[in-house]
Amino acid sequence: MTTKPESAGQPAASTQRLLRAIPKVDEFLGWLVPAPDAPASLVKNSVRQLLESLRQEILTGAPIKPADLTQGSLLPRLHKLLASRLRPNFRTVINATGVVVHTNLGRSLLPEAAMESLLAVGSRYSNLELDLTTGKRGSRYSLVEDILCELTGAEAGLVVNNNAAAVMLVLDTLAKGREVIVSRGQLVEIGGSFRIPEVMSRTGAKLVEVGATNRTHLRDYENAISGETALLLKVHTSNYRIIGFASEVPLADLVALAAKRNIPVMEDLGSGCLVDLSRFGLAKEPTVGEVVRAGVDVVTFSGDKLLGGPQAGLIVGKKEIIAQIKANPMNRALRIDKFTLAGLETVLRLYFDEEQALAAIPTLAMLAVPLADIDRRAKRLRRLIGKELGPVCRVELKDIASMVGGGSLPEQPLPSRGVVLAPLDRSVNELEKGLRELPLPVLGRIEDDRLLLDMRTVADKEIPLLANCLKEVFEAKNK
Repeated sequence: MTTKPESAGQPAASTQRLLRAIPKVDEFLGWLVPAPDAPASLVKNSVRQLLESLRQEILTGAPIKPADLTQGSLLPRLHKLLASRLRPNFRTVINATGVVVHTNLGRSLLPEAAMESLLAVGSRYSNLELDLTTGKRGSRYSLVEDILCELTGAEAGLVVNNNAAAVMLVLDTLAKGREVIVSRGQLVEIGGSFRIPEVMSRTGAKLVEVGATNRTHLRDYENAISGETALLLKVHTSNYRIIGFASEVPLADLVALAAKRNIPVMEDLGSGCLVDLSRFGLAKEPTVGEVVRAGVDVVTFSGDKLLGGPQAGLIVGKKEIIAQIKANPMNRALRIDKFTLAGLETVLRLYFDEEQALAAIPTLAMLAVPLADIDRRAKRLRRLIGKELGPVCRVELKDIASMVGGGSLPEQPLPSRGVVLAPLDRSVNELEKGLRELPLPVLGRIEDDRLLLDMRTVADKEIPLLANCLKEVFEAKNK
């Protein structure tokens, strides 16, 4: 007996049987009793998505059996698909990387007081642009300007949506179509390929590079000044360092030269801070107040990063210069919303008491936490997981180094303690992926073919959650 050949372009008979066995949408929906706790339209679309996925799997030769197309096999797949579609795309994670200001994980955590402020202004009307004294329209910037001035010693201040915007706004206001002198060693690039020369080009300012990559002298600035010079710009290299045979012009000398030639000086601090963190063994970073007192005309810095607030770009400086910047039409496109204002004001007020700020602002607290406290967290996690994970994973403690992150203090490792996992039932990459794909994702780092959980960035209240996540990922593998 001969077998009839398949028609050209037609699926094989076995493939056609599998395609015919795929349930219809209405038939599948009839299986859903009781109905899933999800919007009916989402359920129907998910059923269609699942059935179309099955068709494609069959047509591409995936190992699908008739049993895979039954109610018992398909309902769990639908529930899994629904769970993934109902889960928020933007959600919390456990940061066990040891990077305190982690750009990919949301940078700085806000204090509880700031979160209370966000809830208050989000759920009630507010005086966002109303002067409660006069009853007339006011400026949202006035809500934090006086606090900024008191904390930094500046005459005036302004807040926009991030520090890149702050730099662009200042350059557009003060130097459009004119020259800005910058040391070659300060032509930085930050995350997302944001480069000082390109920003300057976008604002219409003309970059004038002076000095060499590793050494710039005061005479280099002086020789470059012309009738077209609008600004001397100093960029704090917060995300890298040049060491060895290197030097840059002291800020006081640059300010003196600018005053003599009647040219304003701007400093972009990047991850500006309001307290001296060197008391905790960190490298000395210039504070905003120190730069203002040095006589710089305008200073820009981030509201998150080392300051520990929400993402924002802060601009402080001389009153007449800030007034020009406020009047720039671009300012409206870069303004901050009520949530950023609420969070920022709360965080700034904490700095009136430096010790309170160090305790209440999570970024500062994580940078200053004693090693003994980190060790205690590591030992607690090991106690919670050691017994259950013992047969499938070696669990050890190790002295490690955390990082500040966020383009701040790049050469400054922070002594820390980590819980090191060496899985016995899978590769370390599989373990990392499994933790990352949990409903509550866990992010660590892989070193020497082991997964390292740095306990500096894991809060005390997160330790039981982290333990449960670890148990869940190993249980799922061994079911």
